[in-house]
Amino acid sequence: MRASRWAPLLVGLAIVLTTVSPSVSASTPDAPAPDDRALDLDLDAATIPELQRRMADGELSSVQLTAAYLRRIHRVDHDTHAVLAVSPHAIRDAAASDRRRRSGAARGALDGIPVLLKDSVDTASMPTTAGSRALRHRAPAEDAVLVRRLRAAGAVLLGKANLSEWANFRSTRSTSGWSAVGGQTNNPHVLDRNPCGSSSGSAVGVAATLTQLAIGTETNGSIVCPAGANGVVGHKPSLGLVSRTGVVPISAEQDTAGPIARHVVDVAITLSALQGRDPADGATSAYPDEQPTNYAAALDPGALRGARIGVWRQSGVDPDVDRVVRESVATLRGRGATVVEVEPRYQDEIAENSLPALLSEFRRDIDGYLRARRGGPDSLHELIEFNRRDPVELGKFGQELFEQALDAPSTDDPVYQRQRASATSLARRSIDELVAAHDLDAIASPTNGPAWKTSYGSGDDFELGSSDSAAVAGYPNVTVPAGFTGPLPLGISFFSTRWSDAGILGLASAFEEASHARRPPGYLPSSGS
Repeated sequence: MRASRWAPLLVGLAIVLTTVSPSVSASTPDAPAPDDRALDLDLDAATIPELQRRMADGELSSVQLTAAYLRRIHRVDHDTHAVLAVSPHAIRDAAASDRRRRSGAARGALDGIPVLLKDSVDTASMPTTAGSRALRHRAPAEDAVLVRRLRAAGAVLLGKANLSEWANFRSTRSTSGWSAVGGQTNNPHVLDRNPCGSSSGSAVGVAATLTQLAIGTETNGSIVCPAGANGVVGHKPSLGLVSRTGVVPISAEQDTAGPIARHVVDVAITLSALQGRDPADGATSAYPDEQPTNYAAALDPGALRGARIGVWRQSGVDPDVDRVVRESVATLRGRGATVVEVEPRYQDEIAENSLPALLSEFRRDIDGYLRARRGGPDSLHELIEFNRRDPVELGKFGQELFEQALDAPSTDDPVYQRQRASATSLARRSIDELVAAHDLDAIASPTNGPAWKTSYGSGDDFELGSSDSAAVAGYPNVTVPAGFTGPLPLGISFFSTRWSDAGILGLASAFEEASHARRPPGYLPSSGS
């Protein structure tokens, strides 16, 4: 889709890219604007360790790297609509990183590395809208805790990514990747195909090489599905590893933030910086003291040798998915893993209980979040009324989930409590029982089917997914590119029991090394089917 088609919805983005364009932002006394083509650097293939080596050797600066990404946003994002806003401070922050490095005070593996934030993560220096026009003029008072951690690690905040408005929890017929603030995010492999999930802009920004890494959030599938559909790596951490304070919520029982990148090692480095306890988020007090703090150091190219992997094939839904699963199984076995055929139980019961529980939790948690933001709707009820009056918000689809949440039982209600207890218990059992019965290191399953054509009115056309159990259980899940159906990527997910993040990242990294399945997007206007 051409940007002009979304002109009424993209005024804010156009202003940001005009007044804070890469060519302007990169021209400061501290940092003259370089020509990124002169860097002799394949941004798409470069990993964070490679970038850090180049910066340490004086071959590259953070200013050069940041300016290169800003230029790509300026050149490419009119096709993808992944970026809502560019930070006016990105080059300044990159220059500060370069000064630290020159003085021997670099802060670690993320220092000077550009990161794009999903626009449901609070930033005091940039708007946080959740894609809603109701929050356009309501700046958060402070950064989310995870943003503070990124800043402390020296990361350069590049900007905010588009998303499915309100994390795709507004309508039963919503279209993934659309928000009233940013319009429709497009899959960079085939532009008329959907990017999937609410962290759509984060995944597309990484896939289109508009950033080195991005932060997404997931309640159920919203990191792994867009990562899979756009051919990149996404990690939904164990619930409690990463603080949710300052993240627009759906449910404290399932929400988490996590990293998206083109390489598993970059995801592991980012998770190491994000992880940490937060007194304001009680879930972070639960992770074990022996949990690793350096996930990249735990990666092992030989991790598949001797591993036992349960494969949930989901056969018969799509022939290309079946083929890619067969190829992935051959890769696993070729690297020394034992493959066991598995079929998780309780899937229907998990779905039947989790959605009504989420409605009650959303009402509780979004009301709490809105009360803390000044100058706009202070409750879900006021937000519904705002949408009814706004000329754009309900133009593509409705707000049925908002309305259902308004009428849902409170979280003190025994009906809700039974639903949540059942959903969480069955989700955990669906994984724990298989792992115990077959002595598994992880379960592997296709992350996504082929991306569908974006359309409005009937909602998304999901064919298959594997996120439910890990999402509802609060267990870790990582997706890695596994193959293609025509020009469209397919991912494979590795998930396991709670706090097994290091283990599944290791398996995913070994699979990535063996398969080399990822390829850059082609920006085709249409697949013709």
